[in-house]
Amino acid sequence: MKAAGWVGAGTGGRDFVLACASLVGGVVLYGLGTQPQLSWHPDLPEPLFLLPLAVVCTAVGLRRVATRASLALGTVAVLADLAMGGSLATVLVYTQVLYDACVFGSARTWRRLLQVTIGLSVLGTAVGVLLRGDWRGVGIGAPVVLAGVLPVLTGISVRQYRDQAVAERARAEQTARLVELDRRQAVGAERARMARELHDVIANHLSAVAIHATAALSVPGLERSQVESALRVIRESSVQGLGEMRQMIGLLREPAEGGAALDATDETTRARLSEVDALVDRVRAAGLTVRATRRGEPRALPVGVDLAAYRIVQESLTNALKHGAGEADLLVAYEPAGVVVGVENPVGAGRGTLTGAGAGLIGMRERAALLNGRFAAGPAGGRWRVRVELPTEVAP
Repeated sequence: MKAAGWVGAGTGGRDFVLACASLVGGVVLYGLGTQPQLSWHPDLPEPLFLLPLAVVCTAVGLRRVATRASLALGTVAVLADLAMGGSLATVLVYTQVLYDACVFGSARTWRRLLQVTIGLSVLGTAVGVLLRGDWRGVGIGAPVVLAGVLPVLTGISVRQYRDQAVAERARAEQTARLVELDRRQAVGAERARMARELHDVIANHLSAVAIHATAALSVPGLERSQVESALRVIRESSVQGLGEMRQMIGLLREPAEGGAALDATDETTRARLSEVDALVDRVRAAGLTVRATRRGEPRALPVGVDLAAYRIVQESLTNALKHGAGEADLLVAYEPAGVVVGVENPVGAGRGTLTGAGAGLIGMRERAALLNGRFAAGPAGGRWRVRVELPTEVAP
């Protein structure tokens, strides 16, 4: 059965119910004649023992809202009860007060209670041995241990368990927040990477298609050979873009457990700087005059550098085709510690009808930054220059 809300855990209703239950149990013990325990005042009326019992039960009801007041009230009540001769009911309810003070009170409270109860136990044992004159006097300190030290130790154990549970819960929540933050960062990085790859794979080819389609539509009376040339470029750019897009999708769909298949696919389909000649041929067919210059001996490059250099050249030549004056100079230099690629083209007037969103420059800059490279792009003397230096060796 589910308890009512007003007597749920951590509520004042539960404390009230516990105080009433303690009072009922104490009255039952009173009816059984468990008072006084000590015959100090044999003529004292027994109903007086109900007064400290009621006070200590009230202290139980205050255990959560006023822990110090509960402990003080209960201590006064049990001392008054012992002064009258002591009743079992009041002492038993007081053990609950000690337990609650350790669980709900401050750390200073339970430390002080532990010191006091142990001190009283030692004192009672010593007094008992002195009074009895033999070891059987130890029994005088036993009630102090049972009614004082044991409730305090139990309360301390429960309190430490609860504090540990709270600390573990906070640690678990912090770990969950860190995991969620890492997940979001990973998702953001993956989205940026996919956006960059999609732009490089698709946008460049679509730009060539758009340029030739615009030219074919804007110039009336084109000869059939010119129309066929434009359509041929459009078809080649479309087929090339679809092929690269399929390769990218295939790599993304490759199962994680198929590591060997992924490596083989990546080795045969990824773009390389060594394939820049085919890229230059396609751009020339699209109408851009490219003067290519190479320096150094071509060599195998790290996968990331190889792909980034190719994509940067691809994006730069596409920008020159879209916004330039019909010509561009390409530089590919293999240096001992890296590779340098650069594209320079005059800025053409009236070629800005196909504007971009600047994603190409952002993507090139991100590629260079991820590889600890240097990127520079901007106008200089009526020309637009792009220069990227990508290291191929790990810095010591």
